[in-house]
Amino acid sequence: MQWASFAAVTLFAHNVAAQGSMLRFACSQLTVDRVDPLVNPGQTYTPHLHQIVGGNSFNVTMDPANHDPATLSTCTSCNFKEDNSNYWTAVMFFKAKNGSYHRVPQVGNGGPQGQLVNNGGLDVYYIPSGKTTAFKPGFRMLAGSAANTDTTKVSSGNICHRCWTSTNDNTFVGAQPCSGSDTVEIPHATNCQMIRQTIIFPACWDGKNLDSPDHKSHVAYSGSGASGGGACPTAFPVKLPQIMYEVMWNVSSFVADKNAFPTDGSNPYTYSMGIGGAAAHGDYVFGWQGNTLQLAMDNNCNLNADCAKAGIHAQTAATYNACTKKQMAPEPVDGWLPALPLGAGPAA
Repeated sequence: MQWASFAAVTLFAHNVAAQGSMLRFACSQLTVDRVDPLVNPGQTYTPHLHQIVGGNSFNVTMDPANHDPATLSTCTSCNFKEDNSNYWTAVMFFKAKNGSYHRVPQVGNGGPQGQLVNNGGLDVYYIPSGKTTAFKPGFRMLAGSAANTDTTKVSSGNICHRCWTSTNDNTFVGAQPCSGSDTVEIPHATNCQMIRQTIIFPACWDGKNLDSPDHKSHVAYSGSGASGGGACPTAFPVKLPQIMYEVMWNVSSFVADKNAFPTDGSNPYTYSMGIGGAAAHGDYVFGWQGNTLQLAMDNNCNLNADCAKAGIHAQTAATYNACTKKQMAPEPVDGWLPALPLGAGPAA
């Protein structure tokens, strides 16, 4: 990484949190599957495909009354051994001129600590700001809307996309996430070699409900951007760690294929719902062991390194990459597909 780029990212790392530290770590692909225990519990072949990372107790049904990922998972595809949470997003596809679809591969992103190693998956941030209270067992939430088609209904300061003109993920591009030229819609200029998707979750909690029917009403945003959040509103007085997902979609091979990339100016990138950036969304189910996340916040644990004061341990990439799970809704998701994985599934 060149010094100017490193300095820019390091400045971001110091600015995003009042305490000057944050957790930022890699999570590799656990599975790519059409299940969603948050929105569609008990259902296989849910309306659209997700990429899921985290603890391997992830399942079709994860009733908080009897499913605690912190105790049920035997491994995690995330950097920290003590983090059995589950994190998931929709999957980005490339639609070729002939109408076929190909899943866009994900790679790790660089940053203050250099390259993060991901076998697919995404990077996760926990950004504290002031007195921060960790999530409680059973906590879950959702950011964004999978059915939304209107970009004006999305806060561009919390959900956004950025065009990277290089496949060098360690070359910092632009300002802080969801600022500057970032857009709600997925960029599709032919000079975009990678597309960074950012999803920032609310950082204020009502202090009572671990979930809500829409998985949103128990939490609230306090400002926009990756700052840890501002002062919380009265109805949501508890400041949580601000969670941010960062997904690097590597589109370089599609841009290079002149026979596949559309020439009519249309956007070939879509999420697995068949909708563009307006429908970008992320799901979160808490699963840190014991009080390790609270201790990590209290003791300013930083980036993806061991932190003895919190009792959290960084795993090797080989270890977290090895934590995978078979599809629970089996169907092809790789290679060229004639259509998006939608509908009742191949067994119907």
